[in-house]
Amino acid sequence: MAAVAALLESRTALAALRRTLPPGGPGLVSCRGFANLRRLLESRLVDAIVLALTPALLPDLTELRRQLPGVPVVAYAPFRPDDGELLLACRKHAVPVAVEGVDDAVVGEMVIRASVTAERRRALADAPRMLRLTEPLQRSAWSLLLGEVERPLRTSELARRLDVSREHLSRQFGAGGAPNLKRVIDLTRVACAAQLLANPGYSIPTVVRLLHFASSSHLSGTARRIANVPTSGLGGLGPRGVLQAFARGNTRSRV
Repeated sequence: MAAVAALLESRTALAALRRTLPPGGPGLVSCRGFANLRRLLESRLVDAIVLALTPALLPDLTELRRQLPGVPVVAYAPFRPDDGELLLACRKHAVPVAVEGVDDAVVGEMVIRASVTAERRRALADAPRMLRLTEPLQRSAWSLLLGEVERPLRTSELARRLDVSREHLSRQFGAGGAPNLKRVIDLTRVACAAQLLANPGYSIPTVVRLLHFASSSHLSGTARRIANVPTSGLGGLGPRGVLQAFARGNTRSRV
């Protein structure tokens, strides 16, 4: 599961964020300083960043948005009327603002709405129609898989979460001309890789590590099977482009 990275000064703010994130959603990781945040971004899939923006952090924010424009940042602090410079910086960098003491009850919802996963869901909103996922079980599996891209989800685990047998899930998912389940699992992970690689600050080895592919060649082979491009072409496609390439003729395994 992806993480929400928090760089907050107040324990009250951290507690409010933890309390308002949805159960079963991304885990919350508290970072001590920007160096710690950068290390987390290199070692774990991060769905969003929440930080208490201060004048001292403005250069770090500028660099973060330059390197990772696709990783959402939410500013969460007790902003005052004289914090005009900080609020202008938030507007410049398209950073939503949550005011500590005012938005405490909804800050988690704001973060989830802005997250990498939410953006990927929006980009792949046409997938059920394009892939002929018409049955409730198919759509439930698809929705779950969209949020479970950090590691390949086993069919048995997916079936357990959907409260059906593995055999029933495998049989029913591919009904009505829908793709093989294994193919769809690969699709969601390659779509996420494409989303990450659109960021200048994410290299191919980093994305391989974040998504737990066995190697760069493993990601490359999966990208070719799903989207007919090498790994270097994924960033230009983005999740929507990966879906379109997949729907044009890569929906069935050859084995």
